[in-house]
Amino acid sequence: MRQLKSVYVATEEQKQYIHSLIEQFYTCIFPKYFTDDEIDTFQSLGILQFESSTYDGTLKEAFTIISALQSLQAIIEFTSFHRHSADYEQLFQHNIEQLEQHGISFPLTLEHFLHQKDEYISMYIKPVHAWVM
Repeated sequence: MRQLKSVYVATEEQKQYIHSLIEQFYTCIFPKYFTDDEIDTFQSLGILQFESSTYDGTLKEAFTIISALQSLQAIIEFTSFHRHSADYEQLFQHNIEQLEQHGISFPLTLEHFLHQKDEYISMYIKPVHAWVM
């Protein structure tokens, strides 16, 4: 006899939230550490983009992806102001592995985020105001 398994689908709001977290990497985090050319390369390589063949869109997957993205952001912010430690490196790597299990590539290490650029003027940063002159 076959057993059926119930799987819950991620809501549209969760999918949108995942995309907004990814957008935060490109508009708030990456410009502090990388040049626009490097960020262009990230986009062309598909960094932080879904591979539909490995993402099923389940509720569990959505929660895993959301928590991994939020954790990576928190670790990057914390280590940029505090000392780097092996514990954070291990946690950082664990969250990258979580993303990769769901088809999201993030081939960067915590070392890439240890030193912010002195000046980060970027076309990727969202303007503070709608009126830009």
